[in-house]
Amino acid sequence: MRWCATLLGVGLAVGSAVPAPDAVAGEPPGAWQEGSWPGIPPARIAVTQDGGIALSARGQGSFLWRYERRAAECLSWRWRVDQGPPPTRLDRRGGDDRAISITIGFGGWPPRASAWQRVQHTMAEAHAGGRSLPRAALVFVWGGTGEEPRGFESPYMAGLGRVFVLRSAQAPRGAWQEERVNLAALWRETFGGNPPPVEKIVIGLDSDDTNARIEARVEDIRFGPCPQRS
Repeated sequence: MRWCATLLGVGLAVGSAVPAPDAVAGEPPGAWQEGSWPGIPPARIAVTQDGGIALSARGQGSFLWRYERRAAECLSWRWRVDQGPPPTRLDRRGGDDRAISITIGFGGWPPRASAWQRVQHTMAEAHAGGRSLPRAALVFVWGGTGEEPRGFESPYMAGLGRVFVLRSAQAPRGAWQEERVNLAALWRETFGGNPPPVEKIVIGLDSDDTNARIEARVEDIRFGPCPQRS
């Protein structure tokens, strides 16, 4: 993964994707847009007839993204990995391949965002052709060793992105796994304060370091209110 492509949850690489008009709050999700990283052959990512995402790669990496202007509530989905990279440390630069990453980009700053972080963000927007980009991100991953700290800082996001390994690379393969995350609660846990609105969702894969084969799917992606605790 590379700085210009992964800062703020790959949303900063949108400049290399097919341009799309800015979304308006309350509108339905936009169409999926393709994105890739300079110097890395793009993977094969396809939207299936039932609205899922099929991911396939060997030594490749790329992503899909779309606008999701909405409140930070709960996000649920199901995913499976049939083939994927070996365990790699995702909290270190280099060699950090993963079978699937799902990134949520937010439209507001973390409460403690520094002047340096804001300058880095401005530079990234300029790199993306002046497009408005997310100001923070939460990343959910199938990959890694499973020994990474919970909600660790991405080594590529200047402190504006936190990563959660939900399934390590050693998790059972060939079976669907259901996930639900409380975006508002995780924002408060990692950044503090009340969460800003969600702005984008990005689904990607990366195997350029290990040259591993990836065959994976993501389906039934849903945003909505979190279940009430009894």
